[in-house]
Amino acid sequence: MRIEDLDAYEIVEKRRIEDLNSESYLLSHKKTKARIALLSNDEENKVFSIGFRTPPKDSTGVAHIIEHTVLCGSKEFPIKDPFVELVKGSLNTFLNAMTYPDKTVYPIASCNDADFQNLMHVYLDAVFYPNIYKTDKIFKQEGWHYEMEDESSDLTINGVVYNEMKGAFSSADDVLSREIQNSLYPDTTYGFESGGDPDHIYELTYEDYLNFHRKYYHPSNSYIYLYGNMDMAEKLDYIDKNYLSKFDYLKVDSEIASQEGFSSPKEVRKPYSILESDSESKNTYLSYNCSIGSTLDRKTYIAFDILDYALCSAPGAPIKKALIDKGIGQDVYSEYDNGIKQPVFSIIAKNADSSQKDDFVKTIVEVLEKQVKDGIDKKALMAGLNYDEFKYREADFGRFPKGLLYGLQIYDSWLYDDKLPWIHVEANNTFAELKKEVDGDYFEKLIVKYLLDNNHKTVLMLEPEKGLTEKKDAELSKKLAAYKDSLSADEIKRIVKETKELKEYQETPDDPEDLKKIPLLKLEDLKKEAEQFKYEEREMDGVKILFHDIFTNGIDYLTFVFDLKNIDAKDLPYAAVLKKVLGMMDTKHYTYGDLYNEINIRTGGISGSISTYTDSSDVKKFETAFEISVKVLHDNLSYAFELVKEILTCTKFDDTKRLKEIFGEQYARLSSDLSSAGHQTAALRAMSYVSPAAFVSDQVSGIGYFRTLEELLKKVETDEGAKEISEHLYRLCKIIFRPENLFVDITGTEKEYENVPKESVLFSKSLFTEECEKGHLEITTRRKNEAFVTAGQVQYVCRAGNYANKGLKYNGALRVLKVMMGYDYLWKNIRVVGGAYGCMSSYAKNGDSAFVTYRDPNLQNSIDVFEKASDYLKNFEADDRVILQYIIGAISDLDTPKTPSGKGTYGLTAYMCHAKMENIQKNRDELLGTTKETIRSLAAYVDAFMEDNCVCVIGTADKIEESKNLFNVVEQLVKA
Repeated sequence: MRIEDLDAYEIVEKRRIEDLNSESYLLSHKKTKARIALLSNDEENKVFSIGFRTPPKDSTGVAHIIEHTVLCGSKEFPIKDPFVELVKGSLNTFLNAMTYPDKTVYPIASCNDADFQNLMHVYLDAVFYPNIYKTDKIFKQEGWHYEMEDESSDLTINGVVYNEMKGAFSSADDVLSREIQNSLYPDTTYGFESGGDPDHIYELTYEDYLNFHRKYYHPSNSYIYLYGNMDMAEKLDYIDKNYLSKFDYLKVDSEIASQEGFSSPKEVRKPYSILESDSESKNTYLSYNCSIGSTLDRKTYIAFDILDYALCSAPGAPIKKALIDKGIGQDVYSEYDNGIKQPVFSIIAKNADSSQKDDFVKTIVEVLEKQVKDGIDKKALMAGLNYDEFKYREADFGRFPKGLLYGLQIYDSWLYDDKLPWIHVEANNTFAELKKEVDGDYFEKLIVKYLLDNNHKTVLMLEPEKGLTEKKDAELSKKLAAYKDSLSADEIKRIVKETKELKEYQETPDDPEDLKKIPLLKLEDLKKEAEQFKYEEREMDGVKILFHDIFTNGIDYLTFVFDLKNIDAKDLPYAAVLKKVLGMMDTKHYTYGDLYNEINIRTGGISGSISTYTDSSDVKKFETAFEISVKVLHDNLSYAFELVKEILTCTKFDDTKRLKEIFGEQYARLSSDLSSAGHQTAALRAMSYVSPAAFVSDQVSGIGYFRTLEELLKKVETDEGAKEISEHLYRLCKIIFRPENLFVDITGTEKEYENVPKESVLFSKSLFTEECEKGHLEITTRRKNEAFVTAGQVQYVCRAGNYANKGLKYNGALRVLKVMMGYDYLWKNIRVVGGAYGCMSSYAKNGDSAFVTYRDPNLQNSIDVFEKASDYLKNFEADDRVILQYIIGAISDLDTPKTPSGKGTYGLTAYMCHAKMENIQKNRDELLGTTKETIRSLAAYVDAFMEDNCVCVIGTADKIEESKNLFNVVEQLVKA
């Protein structure tokens, strides 16, 4: 069967897209007018998605709650959580759903044909025939509900989305992005919070929620996308016969309205919460925001990304430099959002003062006018263009299928013009056109049109307000208490009864016969053999080279690996500082701005990292390495070696002013990142109490590093302190960047390898060889059990430890346990019942293990759930089908397809960990052979790591105070 033979569809367009090596089809379903876009190619990692235009009319989060709830059971799959059943029992390479300001998208991906069909089937049934009409308990669980355990209890609000968005609104960066969009487009869908504002979520009624689904979740309002190597005609026929044909055409008014331009720029002030002990000084966000035409202009769509780089994002860019030099903000950056109908370009100064607003605007305007008059630095424009084009051509999205990213990007045009899905993913011609424009005045004219002479702009000040969270919490408590007082005895009994009924609903197991309706692969469908790692040790003139012979399409992936064995433990945070400043300071031959441009003109990027590698034969041993990674087209290989040599051996660390700037920028970013990714921060800190490897990671990227950064910010203010810092960095370079510490890792074919040995020898000879005082990396750990207070509204709760210290050896079945705990025991108790947005567990090969929660309204309750995990495992009951689900889920996580660079990293990790293929295969066999009895036996591992009793929490002052007996130390995460 051919697509052309399908009577149910009209072909709007069919053509070859060489940029994506694909045959493209644009179709319309004749009966419903559903829109379909196809990219047919030889990619085995297949992608399906269905999306809907879902413009909200308020900030109750109805679109977001619908996204959660349609995945909670449907006509053909009438169980409480088909999504979870799929996660733990499919070979998906991606499975999720996302709510955007103007659309909701449901994408899946898999390399397995049967699995792909199963996932597509469940998702189509979920969006068109959800169980949300059969019971309001789904709405209550995922959205919001009143909660009272008994008649004397306080009336409270709970719900997964409600708590998720309390977490989102705890991040000042997230609040800023939201308010920028709202300020520019107040009369459109972008003037509301599609995810839901916690102050308004509880205003959403069940009937309004159902009406939203009735209106927008119809084939006539749908966008269907298929990508990869599959029988497209067969898939389209299935979609038509089983779903689309069951509906008639419906005219759906979902068009995204445009905001009329302003007659004059607007000024907006909004608050965000800080702790009572925090300083209001230097804690304001200033932003200069402009509406940038239409996302349907394919040229400006990319051009403003280039301007973003050249004007502000790149180190030394003119706007960033001018504002920093005037002391306006610690971190200055720009953002370009082209994923909405009217894109937004913003220039932001973080950690500024409201009093600097006029100077902030004046400085930006002066710099922009100078750029127009004198011309933008052509090298900066070419660097920005090359960086974007390299990323586009490489199409390396890590663990995410590239078909998924293409499928999401096409909405940037398709949502606003049915005939234009491909204009932004088919970008080679756009890049070619923009390169021609560099020597003209095209980019300067964009500045005049959109950033200077454009009245459709706002200046937004996001200002700190002490105790705003506590004030809102008190107002809500007062409001709920008043509401409870207004209720009759019968109405109070009804809420208590509904609270109990919801918990009973959540705790009642699904009918086994209904569970069997979820399609499931067989054990025989799973690959038995572990993925082989590939490397070959080579050597030239004493320089060791690790070669991974992998096709990379002409790109060399280089990693310069330096052993850190000769530094002291106290040097670890300084090594992290070194990683941050290298490439960001002047060198012998370049200013830091010129160096950054040169890197992006000649390469696809140079980055630093500090990694730990556990010895697979002795998990108490580990190596720590300072790594410089480069991706470069083979023709530019010698430039890459020269640039890395320049950065490592010729950096000028005695520029005190520049050090202050980098430290300030790092501090501003980390102070946000540590709390917004609180689950990772807490888990790493808790494991550092007992694990030397985790201690190293915390010292170079976690709270340990942040505390050093706080000290360095003060130290660099004095001449003596600044001198001490720069001398420390010079000394570390001479200890680390030595020939005896180096080996070069290269991923590519023999052709890409050709010049690597010669360049590596020359590079090695350029490194430091003079005598220096070396240290020894020896780590001592101790349990601290800390709580870190933030101005947020949720908790991140972690309990950690190490099972290997008790003599237990890694078992491949622990991967099955991770899936089972994350989507059974922890999911049901922490998320479904507890209302947290997320929960997870981890069990590393070196024994490091943790339970952790994400955006959690609770603290002690979650600790109690962790405590009972072992008993649950000891009494674990499940049939073979359930065990198979967990095995499939674990294999899915393990077998995520790797990009060429990912395959190289896999080989490097195997080499550094002294891994043996027979042990990797043994672990896979253990995973595949998991039984009910195996799961029960793993209770010993949980007992072992829980015995260490390592606790770390990032959360609110009141919850931490309620459980203060858990902690030895309580302090602010970000100290005033």
